[in-house]
Amino acid sequence: MTPPPSGPVCAGASQYATHPSLAARPTSATYPSFTSYVRARGPVLLRTARSLTANPCDAEDLLQTALAKTYVAWERIEDHRALDGYVRRALLNTRTSQWRKRKVDEFACDELPEPAGLPEPDPAERQVLHDAMWRAVMKLPDRQRAMVVLRYYEDLSEAQTAEVLGVSVGTVKSAVSRALGKLREDPELSPVR
Repeated sequence: MTPPPSGPVCAGASQYATHPSLAARPTSATYPSFTSYVRARGPVLLRTARSLTANPCDAEDLLQTALAKTYVAWERIEDHRALDGYVRRALLNTRTSQWRKRKVDEFACDELPEPAGLPEPDPAERQVLHDAMWRAVMKLPDRQRAMVVLRYYEDLSEAQTAEVLGVSVGTVKSAVSRALGKLREDPELSPVR
């Protein structure tokens, strides 16, 4: 038995209807609205597929697979105004299935590919750096110091910092930028650079 010919789902499917394995399946002649949908929305859907994969050929294959799934479910889709969403979901699900199935090969080798790694810094040096940084932060004006502490020591976002201090996000951004500039200029921190 010969395999069914492969080709685009939306165009020319009726020519394969005589093949024994495809005789019971619907053809594009059965769903003329599917053919017109693909002709009208194909370029937009292809752009969506290209955003999901880097290779244009893979994007075309991805779209064809999603359209095949849509074609099979054409009778079950009640609201044809939501077809783009259905096809996008099929694109996303198909792409997710592809990368989940991707096999990662492992090869044994004589040498480890990982670099030896950097040695851990001396705890005393880390403490000296920490102290120098804190002294530099303490030299900042109160408002800038508060923003730097909230942003980098307390790990708050700019919006959260603005909310805590009752200022705008733009004020936080500009004040933190000025504070970081002063910290870069601090002579006590210059050996660290």
